[in-house]
Amino acid sequence: MEALGAPSSVGKMHQALVCSVQTPALSTAHITQASPTICSNSLKPSSLTPLRTCNRHSSAICNGNGGNLSLRRRPLHVVCGGLRDFIGGDLLGFDLDKWASDVEKYGALAVYAPAEGGYEGRYAVRLKSEGYHFMNISARGLGDPEAYLTKVHGVRPPHLGKQAVARWYLPPDVDYRLSLLPKTCKGLVLWVIEAKVLSKAELQFLALLPALRPNVKVIAECGTWREYRWKPLTEVSGVPAPREETADAAS
Repeated sequence: MEALGAPSSVGKMHQALVCSVQTPALSTAHITQASPTICSNSLKPSSLTPLRTCNRHSSAICNGNGGNLSLRRRPLHVVCGGLRDFIGGDLLGFDLDKWASDVEKYGALAVYAPAEGGYEGRYAVRLKSEGYHFMNISARGLGDPEAYLTKVHGVRPPHLGKQAVARWYLPPDVDYRLSLLPKTCKGLVLWVIEAKVLSKAELQFLALLPALRPNVKVIAECGTWREYRWKPLTEVSGVPAPREETADAAS
């Protein structure tokens, strides 16, 4: 590039051509009209002070006195539902005795726990202290509960296009776990997670499983609720009541 007579204001910055262009100074009236969010009352063309602008996305409000900002915040309200909110709902287990007695009485329970989780652990620890061993399974992808838990069932692993299609036969999970329990154990608790995806027929089998295997107790998570609640699984699955109970109710 040829040199000019006047000092050139052209330079290279980061391999890009940059030109400095001088613009005429704006007056105070143009500044205030172009940017109405400027918080200043005394602007002089000779000496312009740093301007403070208001962010429209925040709760700051311009008061017009020297550009000071005052924040408006919503008042904080704390709502307490009782002693459970301070100590923790899982620590106040006043119904643990009833929980243990209902497990012994019905054998199969449908539980409803809060969605945030953590409450069911206190009730599981109570059953462990009673002498039960746990078997945790998920209802998703379980298949046929009767064949998976009480019968020899086939399992076909994915071959991924590189191996031969094969089928493996596994022993029933519940009977296998019962055979491994120590003699001092009181029984086996089958805790089914996400049992809400099971059908009525599958829930009915889980409700009848303690009758087929007396040493097995079934706990099925059938949904969520504000507090930890449970009910007999026979009521949820629609299993008809025994004839003796119906006769007593009719009399």
